[in-house]
Amino acid sequence: MDERGSESGRLMAAVFIALIALLSLGALYIPRFEQAPVRSRVVTSARPVMPAVELWLSTEDRRLQLKQQPDIAMSFREQQDADIIIDSKTTYQVMAGFGAAMTDASAWLLQNKLSVLQRAALMHELFGPPPNLNFNMLRLTIGASDFSLQPYTLDDVPFGATDPGLAHFNVTPNLQQEVIPAVREALAVNPGLLIVASSWSAPAWMKTSENLIGGELLEQYESTYADYLVRYLDAFRGFGIPIFALTLQNEPGFTPVTYPGMEMDAQTRARVIAQYLGPKLASRKPRTHILEWDHNWSHPEQPLAVLGNPDAARYIDGVAWHCYEGSQYAQGEVHRAFPQKDVYLTECSGGDWASSVNGELIWFTRNLLVLGTKQWARGVIYWNLALDEAHGPHFGGCDLCKGVVTIDSRTGAVTRNDEYYALAHFSRFVPPGAVRVKSTDTDAEKGFANVAFLNEANGTLVLIVVNTHATPRTISVAEGQTRFEYAMPGRSVGTFVWYPDRAGSLIRQAFRWLKGG
Repeated sequence: MDERGSESGRLMAAVFIALIALLSLGALYIPRFEQAPVRSRVVTSARPVMPAVELWLSTEDRRLQLKQQPDIAMSFREQQDADIIIDSKTTYQVMAGFGAAMTDASAWLLQNKLSVLQRAALMHELFGPPPNLNFNMLRLTIGASDFSLQPYTLDDVPFGATDPGLAHFNVTPNLQQEVIPAVREALAVNPGLLIVASSWSAPAWMKTSENLIGGELLEQYESTYADYLVRYLDAFRGFGIPIFALTLQNEPGFTPVTYPGMEMDAQTRARVIAQYLGPKLASRKPRTHILEWDHNWSHPEQPLAVLGNPDAARYIDGVAWHCYEGSQYAQGEVHRAFPQKDVYLTECSGGDWASSVNGELIWFTRNLLVLGTKQWARGVIYWNLALDEAHGPHFGGCDLCKGVVTIDSRTGAVTRNDEYYALAHFSRFVPPGAVRVKSTDTDAEKGFANVAFLNEANGTLVLIVVNTHATPRTISVAEGQTRFEYAMPGRSVGTFVWYPDRAGSLIRQAFRWLKGG
């Protein structure tokens, strides 16, 4: 067939698909004929057949955990008022994904407390496509964190010795801690994982304290520290593990006393990025992003100061945040000042503390995921992917932290925690590439925290709603010319999914195909 014939065939096919789409759209408006007296059949009403809304629901009492509910009928929007009005034409950030940290503790449990079959099943559940959890982000520690079996870095030498040429650099500890094998297994399930790596401490010989605990980076080793981070990227790439983003220092405003850490002020971070790390990474392909801060919401002035340095800012791609102090609105404050920089939430942990006596489903869904993404986060990464029944293994730091899942160190049984279901309400339904869209802010006034996304790949709208009231409340939702209502149970989370314009989507796809897109 010649080129004109091929083009003509494509046109006819596209027109045919568009006509089918238009007919299906028109079917929405076909009036329903009701039985009339024998003398005649008359039209008594027009009741359009509308698309339905799918719903997955979780409740704080764990009676429902991401349980699909009967579809909700939609109706034409005959009134303007609704609790939540979605404007899918007003768009914000494009989502990168959701995930957790493969700490040394998590990797050790996966590799040593599960059988090969148990581990394969759990990895597929966590990183596989829906209806699995669909995690596509992962955080790694460069050297030890508090959730390691012992303290170490990737260039440890005897006390008093130095290694400015990094001759003793090696990732053997990560092989011994099973991190590299565990990450490779996750990548085998989801090759598109976006991995963020963070250092807890420079090697002791680079620090004022000459110890992994406490101290600051000596200025004479700032260039060497940048080389150390680059060597890490190269070593992991050699194992088939690409690093999407790097943070210079985990929690640089905090000096822990029971596990590795290192204070690094804004001036130092700006200098290391501007003079050393930024230039070293600038020409590398594929490029590793640099994320600034990697600490709490409580000090937005810290990333603002570093981004205010133009020599450093040119190399910085975004800001990483933790949830332990302050407000999500710090993310918005920094984003408004530097809208070209991305936002990520890179750490937040649940735990068996007093405030979690009723569970953590509501807190995590509302505070971390709904408000976090409404304040521009492109990705949300929980802390430990897996811990055991004793909140470990670990040698310092948090004694009560929980993983996304708990692995029983005696039996290998897996418990899915509240954080698992909070994350699943997003990760299963909001894939990478989805875009956040405008929705009415109903959190403070009505007690319904909500956020909405448009999946442009398949045309679905996703709305996640948290009912923070103890009693059932009915919400009304409107988008375009459609509307629906639902009575949400008290203290519950719902993910609503629907096609706002199925026929229109078919038409767009047909003509995109016609143009070869």
